[in-house]
Amino acid sequence: MTHPSILASHPALATLEDTWPDEAGCAALAERLALTLAPTLRQGGSHVIELHGTLGAGKTTFTRHLLRALGVQGRIKSPSYAVVEPHQVPGIDIQHFDFYRFNDPQEWEDAGFRDLFGANGLKLVEWPDKAAGLLPCPDLQLLIEPLDEHRRQVRLQACTAAGIASLNAMAQAGEAAHG
Repeated sequence: MTHPSILASHPALATLEDTWPDEAGCAALAERLALTLAPTLRQGGSHVIELHGTLGAGKTTFTRHLLRALGVQGRIKSPSYAVVEPHQVPGIDIQHFDFYRFNDPQEWEDAGFRDLFGANGLKLVEWPDKAAGLLPCPDLQLLIEPLDEHRRQVRLQACTAAGIASLNAMAQAGEAAHG
């Protein structure tokens, strides 16, 4: 799995590899991530997660599972047309962005997203390359590569100290679950 442009702009300080045999594997990783993020987010922290992968790779599916694991109720719409969908759970503000339809990174600036990214909470970003150079450094990058119709090879890359802490907590939670 090679994403040279991503790796060049935000070097990985730590990585966690996973394979999703099916959607249940996707949900399991999302639940582990939610458990590590929720305490920090409820204390007013911030976390930016970029989701990378081809069309149909599973970015939105993963996001839905993560939002459910964080406690989002009701319908979870893809922000493909609205560009951003806000969500709230007690103590956590969440913004889900999809920049697929951007033709120029300047559209990010024109839309006024700098203020949203400056606020506390969780920012989930699909197609971040469409806003290249304007987004803050992500805490985590999720790179999803389809292996076949159901299986996905996944790499979580930490690009900040907060991202490293999340990966370490996820690794420990995974070991405890299998230990």
